[in-house]
Amino acid sequence: MTIKDYKCTPDPGIAPNLIKNLDADITFPEAYLERKSMAKLSKAIKEASGSEFCVLPFCHTLEGEALGGIVNYGNEITGPRAKEFICKSPEEVLLLTDIDFSKGRIRETLEAAEILTSKGEEVLLEISGPFTILNVLMDFSRVARTLRKNRPLMKEIYWKLGNQVLAFVEEAVKKGVTLFSYADSSGGVNILGPKFMEQVVEDFTFDFVKKLRSLLSGKGTLILCPKTTFALLGAEKAELINRPVPPGMTYGKACVISRGEIGILGQRCIKDRGFILKNGLLKEVVLK
Repeated sequence: MTIKDYKCTPDPGIAPNLIKNLDADITFPEAYLERKSMAKLSKAIKEASGSEFCVLPFCHTLEGEALGGIVNYGNEITGPRAKEFICKSPEEVLLLTDIDFSKGRIRETLEAAEILTSKGEEVLLEISGPFTILNVLMDFSRVARTLRKNRPLMKEIYWKLGNQVLAFVEEAVKKGVTLFSYADSSGGVNILGPKFMEQVVEDFTFDFVKKLRSLLSGKGTLILCPKTTFALLGAEKAELINRPVPPGMTYGKACVISRGEIGILGQRCIKDRGFILKNGLLKEVVLK
């Protein structure tokens, strides 16, 4: 089989009209840094978009920053992004101190999630794959060179970062989070190519997703970016099974009602949560 690509859905960001209607006590970039502002902003976005859940965090730099990466927090228009790299070589990534979940923006994010879940809100936590995290830590050209020439080292790096994400998920479960979205678009087949994409699946993605599924068993649902779904399917590590839901239900609603019952979903981008399942079929990703 070949690994297909999936065209990403553009991130709508924070709509300007939403910003105008926000309470005066929400300012940027503080809304990306402080738990109460995070929770308030996430709920405002949910209500304005008609979504079924609140989404945290608001960027894909959180794990990288928690590992020591330097981030420019931006504003309501640009959002947080990598500022400068702290690792000059792939080997330096392995020397980074594990994430301390008791401090920094990652703690504030976890506390914001608990604020929301304690009020009965559904929270979806977006977690990142190794290539997305590496984008915060080092120049991608060095990553690409290592990918081509030193597969064993890359495997070590995948798991160094992957284990941090697993620990993050464990902490989030304690805060009442039941929905997790996993994406690593910086390591998609359109960037890595089919050969290296299959290597990543064999060395990391398959076992990592399996660990996530086990961690969330009976507690929550993992929603994969379709790029990851297609990588697993193309490498013959997974298959799709139809699970019936009421016809006409949105993908987002189907994800919510299936949490804890279906282990892994991933037929649509989570940004397409308003997509209507006209045939009433939700596709479960079943690992082989």
